[in-house]
Amino acid sequence: MSSLSADIAIDLGTSNTYIYVKGSGVACREPTVVAVHQSGRGERQVIGVGREAKAMLGRTPNDIQVIRPVRDGVIADFEITEALLRYLLKGVIGRGGMAGPRAMVCIPYGTTEVERRAMREVAESAGCRQVLLVEEPIAAAIGAGLDVGLPHGSMIVDVGGGTAEVSVISMSEIVYSKSLRVGGDQMDESLVQYFKKHEGILIGPRTSEEIKIRLGNAVPVDSVRDMWIRGRDVSTGYPKAVRVTTTQVNEALSECVQLIVEAVLGTIEKTPPELAADVVDMGIVMSGGGSLLRGLDRAISRATGVPVIRAEDPMSTVVHGSYLALQKTPRTQERAAGLKVHL
Repeated sequence: MSSLSADIAIDLGTSNTYIYVKGSGVACREPTVVAVHQSGRGERQVIGVGREAKAMLGRTPNDIQVIRPVRDGVIADFEITEALLRYLLKGVIGRGGMAGPRAMVCIPYGTTEVERRAMREVAESAGCRQVLLVEEPIAAAIGAGLDVGLPHGSMIVDVGGGTAEVSVISMSEIVYSKSLRVGGDQMDESLVQYFKKHEGILIGPRTSEEIKIRLGNAVPVDSVRDMWIRGRDVSTGYPKAVRVTTTQVNEALSECVQLIVEAVLGTIEKTPPELAADVVDMGIVMSGGGSLLRGLDRAISRATGVPVIRAEDPMSTVVHGSYLALQKTPRTQERAAGLKVHL
């Protein structure tokens, strides 16, 4: 049956879902968002998934909800997550296979057994024949090209939509890891609150994300850029437009950046001396969509005195590493995941 099904890897993230398919590479990059119509009797019907659903954020009537079913890397709504994953799998592997795919699904470090079981069951319910789990720091390190099997310290900083994980890995095991609820979504929310307080304008998540992408920087910049944003006046409720600058955006994001920097410093302090020396020699590797914030690598490097390297394709590093882990032997998979693998 395995010869009739595809090998896939799934990164079911808070903000985006990536699916890597054998022979095709990253075949799916979709927002982890689902639009649901709720009838008067409480019945829910999915009417949009991914980009289609994200386009509805803040623009729907009362009987339509736009749901993010994954929170901080774990499943918050099992039924909606299953519908999302089933739809995405159908798009990348179709319905014609005689057997479901064998899948490696990544999970945040430190998840409970209940959360792990939920992730495995939702993937099986969505059509996967066999589900293995790998922890995100391990997957990110493998995807970034680090040889995690050596007795050598490697540090990976994975900044996703909901969380940032700072981990030191040696011999395919996580020696120390610190996770904090700071990621792309928290940066967006910081911008919403900043401009509400300082400019008296209320903006939505799509606008705050656009501001972050266009003007966001983790360190002060010499050249000040600006853009116009539109929202609702807090005091009058009328439409309002204001000009925002890179200086304001940097100030709004400074707390999130500082929390990530402090997590890296704290992890280095908790790392055994020999492994910490390896990190200083080899540098720190960054992955995840949040690592694309301009200057974040420089902010970490300045604080630690250690070179910081951003992975070649930060957003798909985890799913690529998950797929590479799937190709290893069952025993290696088990060590990489830190979980019991049933074959």
